[in-house]
Amino acid sequence: MFEKVREQIAELLGIEAATITADSSLITDLKADSMDIATLLLEVEEKYGIEINEDEIENLKTVGDIVKYIEANKK
Repeated sequence: MFEKVREQIAELLGIEAATITADSSLITDLKADSMDIATLLLEVEEKYGIEINEDEIENLKTVGDIVKYIEANKK
């Protein structure tokens, strides 16, 4: 799952996948802005058939957080 999410983020942000770790902060390390994050989360919802509650979005700060959320909620 991490590999898929990492590739998705790398493609979206135009960066090398190898530079992304589970501990990478979307904002601090990967320099994603709010639009990048919104786009990523919409893609994740579509790709994995999940819905991310607005309350939970603020808890998705790292790549690992997103992976854990997908694994816990995918159908």
